[in-house]
Amino acid sequence: MWLDRFAAQQQPGRNSSPPPSNRSSPLPQCTSRSGGISPYTTSQQRPGISPRGSSLSLVSNDSSSSLLASSRRANGSALRQSTTVDDAPDPEEVLARILGPLSVDVAPRNQNSSTGITEDDLELEFDFGGLSLRELAESDDADQQDTVDTYRPQTVEDCRSSSPAKYTTLSSPSCAHDSFELVERDKAKFEELHRSIRACDDILSSVETNLTSFRNDLAAVSADIESLQARSTALNVRLENRKAVEKALGPIVEELSVSPMVVSKIAEGHIDEAWIKTLAEVDKRAVAHKKNSQQQMQNKALADTGPLLEKLVLKAVERIRDFLVAQIKALRSPNINAQIIQQQNFIKFKDLFGFLNRHQPVLAGEICQAYLNTMRWYYLNQFTRYEKALLKLKLHVLDKNDVLGHDDSSSTRRTTLLSSSKLAPGAPPHDAFNLGRRIDVLKSGNNLAISSYLAEEDSSTHYLETVFRNFNLALIDNATAEYTFLAGFFSPALSYGTISRHFTQIFEPTFALGQQLTRQLVSETYDGLGVLLCLRLNQKYAFELQRRRIPSVDSYINGTSMELWPRLQSIMDAHRESVKTLANGLGSKAPTAAMAKQASAAPHVVTQRFGLLLHGILALSAEAGDDEPVVASLKRLRGEVERFLEVWSQTRFGEVDGRKGRRFLYNNWSLVLTILGDVIGEGGGEGKMGRECVEWVEGMKGRYQEDE
Repeated sequence: MWLDRFAAQQQPGRNSSPPPSNRSSPLPQCTSRSGGISPYTTSQQRPGISPRGSSLSLVSNDSSSSLLASSRRANGSALRQSTTVDDAPDPEEVLARILGPLSVDVAPRNQNSSTGITEDDLELEFDFGGLSLRELAESDDADQQDTVDTYRPQTVEDCRSSSPAKYTTLSSPSCAHDSFELVERDKAKFEELHRSIRACDDILSSVETNLTSFRNDLAAVSADIESLQARSTALNVRLENRKAVEKALGPIVEELSVSPMVVSKIAEGHIDEAWIKTLAEVDKRAVAHKKNSQQQMQNKALADTGPLLEKLVLKAVERIRDFLVAQIKALRSPNINAQIIQQQNFIKFKDLFGFLNRHQPVLAGEICQAYLNTMRWYYLNQFTRYEKALLKLKLHVLDKNDVLGHDDSSSTRRTTLLSSSKLAPGAPPHDAFNLGRRIDVLKSGNNLAISSYLAEEDSSTHYLETVFRNFNLALIDNATAEYTFLAGFFSPALSYGTISRHFTQIFEPTFALGQQLTRQLVSETYDGLGVLLCLRLNQKYAFELQRRRIPSVDSYINGTSMELWPRLQSIMDAHRESVKTLANGLGSKAPTAAMAKQASAAPHVVTQRFGLLLHGILALSAEAGDDEPVVASLKRLRGEVERFLEVWSQTRFGEVDGRKGRRFLYNNWSLVLTILGDVIGEGGGEGKMGRECVEWVEGMKGRYQEDE
């Protein structure tokens, strides 16, 4: 560049080679800058101006470091916004790219100086080897050609340290011409490079703009998120405050308000489970309103809801009354099952009576009394029909001819061991002293009573305990169901004492009917085993009622026992009197030898009857105590039988100590012990009374066994 200047000064008139302009120079055109700054001044020497990221600076490139920088937005974002000064490229940077980096020795020492050429540079003398500038420029030697062909950037150091021959070569005109051709040839490359750099700079500017916009959008989103967080926090605080207020005021508002749906349901809705729930809500609010009216001062809310609640309660009472009356009327329908109505229409709506008793106790008492009267009539009517059906059963009739001492013939006795009582004409066969299968009514697991229809159609003959069992089994089952219903429906509105009195009022005529049936069955019978069976059944029902916890039937159980025990005592006394009468009728006349010879030593029929009767009593008294009335009656009967056998032996065989008479007595007591052996094997003799009787019979047998 310096060589071109010197050549221009020595030959100003030469037009063969026009002076190179800035356009043909490989260096970019430098625009004028204010302030007289030298074109060699670097970016560090230009204070106050930040170069663009796309400028060709040898010192720094701020385009990558400041690409994402931005200013703070007016909405309070923490991001910064920066502006970039659009400036032309620095000429010194362009020279550095063409000529290469500056040497360390020639680097400007003073970064703040405003010029790049000093006086030392102007006074520098060049040695061209005795050649003029034209000769030096036109010289075409091989070294210069090699230098032109192998072009490399020239630095100031190269200029200072070059040999004279080198300067001679560079001073050749042909070399300068080739240099301009080389520059012209590479001009398109540099322009293409410049356009590429410009395009990259535009792209980077667009990227910078997009990133700046994206950063600004992020800042806006961040601000929106912060705003939403603030609003969310405020809403949470408001929600918590509202919950606290609702928790405090909710119960009060509920007590002071009545929903239109509640009013509509109570006034017009069908009575079902939903209606019961609505009624409970009305009752709760009515009680709360009454409590608030007594404790607090009157306010408008209480004054407004008071009349409405009162009318609503009256409407509910009216509908409950109509509903219960309709159900009570249904109980009087013919062939109706009361238990079904009680479970489906009363127990299911048990809260109705409680509400009625709280708000209208007088009306509740009237409804209760109507129910009691209806059920009193219902049970009496049903059991009266059932009693008539049971009495249609054919029963064995055991009268005074079925006692132990009854003589079957006026002249002779029947000596058959399996003899039975005299049968009435047309009467079914029976055995008044043999228990047999009659004990199955106690051991059977069937707890179902015979129905009225089957009782009326049954043509078989039964003993009296069959009628007693079916009637009383049905009675205690119905009594259990009714007491359970009363306790479930009327409590806790009524106390259990009141419920027990209501139960007694309902079943009083029915219990009287049952006791009347018992008297009718046993009043004229001489069936001691049947009466004792009825007593054991009655005791069994008493234990069952205790297990079911139905104490109100105890009076009926006790009354039935009072009907049966005296009759059993009378039957036992009749047996004893019959044996006593038979013994007294034998007389005291001594038998003749012929009579003693003809008399048989076989057991007497009274002994057989006594053994069977004793067997039945012990079998039915296996778990009985020794304080029952039957124990004393049995002891008295044993004494009469013992006396009868001794008198019979004396009147038939002469002296009591006679051998044949003793054999007769031994055979009789052996028969009794044999009969009792069955009941001992079955466990009946395990009781105290059974062991005592067996020991007594064994003692009587052993008394007449000595001479055997």
